[in-house]
Amino acid sequence: MRASRGMTVAFGAILAVLSGLAVLGSWRQAEIVDQLAADADKIDSFQEAIYLSQREMALVQAVLNEPDGVERTELLALHDRTHAAIDRLAATIDPEHRVTAERIAARQDALEPTVRSYLVAVDEGNVAAARVMLEQDVEPAMDALAANLQTIVTAESATYLRARAGAESDSRLLLLGSAAIFLLGLTVLTLYSRSERTQRRQIEHLAGIDALTGLPNRTAFAARVGDALDKKGEQGAEADPPTVIVVNLDGFRDVNERFGHRIGDLLLIEAGRRIIAMVRAEDTVSRLGGDDFAILLADRREPDRREPDRRLGLDEDLAKRLHEGFLAPFALDDVTVDIEVSAGAATAEPGEDATALLVHADLAMHGAKKRRSGFRRFRPEEAQGYAARITMLGDLRRALEHGEQLTLHYQPKIDLLGGAVAGVEALARWHHPVEGMVSPAEFIPVLETTSLIHDFTDWVLTAALAQARRWDDAGRALPVSVNISTRTLLDPGFPDRMAEQLRTAGVPGELLCVEITEYTVMSDPGTTIGALRRIRDLGVKTSLDDFGTGYSSMAYLKTLPLDELKIDRTFVRDMITDAGSLALVESAVTLGHRLGLTVVAEGIEDAATGEALAAIGCDLAQGFHFARPQPAGDLPGLLLTPRP
Repeated sequence: MRASRGMTVAFGAILAVLSGLAVLGSWRQAEIVDQLAADADKIDSFQEAIYLSQREMALVQAVLNEPDGVERTELLALHDRTHAAIDRLAATIDPEHRVTAERIAARQDALEPTVRSYLVAVDEGNVAAARVMLEQDVEPAMDALAANLQTIVTAESATYLRARAGAESDSRLLLLGSAAIFLLGLTVLTLYSRSERTQRRQIEHLAGIDALTGLPNRTAFAARVGDALDKKGEQGAEADPPTVIVVNLDGFRDVNERFGHRIGDLLLIEAGRRIIAMVRAEDTVSRLGGDDFAILLADRREPDRREPDRRLGLDEDLAKRLHEGFLAPFALDDVTVDIEVSAGAATAEPGEDATALLVHADLAMHGAKKRRSGFRRFRPEEAQGYAARITMLGDLRRALEHGEQLTLHYQPKIDLLGGAVAGVEALARWHHPVEGMVSPAEFIPVLETTSLIHDFTDWVLTAALAQARRWDDAGRALPVSVNISTRTLLDPGFPDRMAEQLRTAGVPGELLCVEITEYTVMSDPGTTIGALRRIRDLGVKTSLDDFGTGYSSMAYLKTLPLDELKIDRTFVRDMITDAGSLALVESAVTLGHRLGLTVVAEGIEDAATGEALAAIGCDLAQGFHFARPQPAGDLPGLLLTPRP
């Protein structure tokens, strides 16, 4: 009995010890799993930082080849995302690597001015300088940054693998201990197996979760988009293709800089919650990274839960609710933050994969942000128009390089008092080798959206000044007017380039006149006035073109350094038949003269209009009645023969 009792006690002690070991092992296992999940999520964020930095390098290199491509817009946004990713890395890294991570973050910050200087050189068309900066400054810095990131990831991965091996070793010990007593071992094994499966599922789940918001991360979201595309392929035409909406928090970086990363993180968490509250249960909300969220609508047209009988386009409806939902301020600790969102939607087209769908939605979001429209849907025809624009820019770039396709025509300005030619306006013409003559109304607006307008303006000035020099050498000093775009006039280096071109051509400044529009003035009045003063210091005349079509010219007319005022054709063409137009033209002539300006009327198409303009004292006129724009070689007789 005593022996039996001793055996029972011993057996109980053994059971207690084994049970204690099992409990201790399970606790240890749970602790390791939690740590593994945290390490896996950390490595995922490190990989994101590496990917973004490598993508940024690719975009920086691509900008040099296609300065006006979509890479230019994507690069500016991507730099902020890379910055945020590296900041998160520095905040979560293990102490032994934290100094290195903080150094990486500092280098990434220091890289921004270099990248911006490089982009300025690209925008100005200074390819040689941009290439030197790319090869000597930008690429080495980005390569070093990527290498440092990879070093940290390698070290963290090794730590992760060692911890995983330790977890597996502990698991084997638990199994051996369980086998000591069959019944207890069977129980422990069963419980352990269930725990292991649960933990494995937890690890798999955590690998696809954004640690801050608890939402699916970019990897998990892309996988779900891929699944939705596969499902659409299986169901065929009867199923709606999936739609992706990318949502960006406007001004998030300002919040971070003003209130700190803690408030920024709280804002991201609350923003994610608001977005979740606006979608259906079957939709997927993800945080892609930084301040970008995404929504997957597997079916774009479903009965609205609030109005079951009404069918809606869910992307438009959701965009409206997003706008309204973010009107309410965010109360974050003791800080109140007001923030809006920009959203872009894209619906899958046949053959598109998850990456293409995300890219299209992201492009639409950036379009909405640029236009401040709140929401924009990606449309295939826009992509086609974009491709046509890129093709035209490439053709124009080649035309500028070779020069044969571009020519200048000249339209005379006629002195209404004596009938002589008082000057000419230079007008560009493009003879495309395939399309034939392309209207300036088609290619000038395309040029004005890119830095290529600077090269084009330089070409026009060079050609116009060369012709002015030929006329001067032939004994006819004839002023030439050239239209200058807003973008070129606001370029700080433009007056210096003009001065150099005048010196090279050997043409005095008074034989050149630059024409600007009222829109140019209103784009940046201060810079415009400063640029015009520098231009007049060269002796060059200045002219305000299309006078009367703007909305604030009167406010600046007295302060603008001008020599000439050109009345727009929309008033001149009706002045014979419309008393209002006549009154406006008379007022413009009187105003110009009182300000000491020469007044030019545009669009004269008949003798009666010319006579009426002479009667009210207009100085100069140009239009088809006098002469159409024509090559310089067709003008000599007209230049030397005053009109009666």
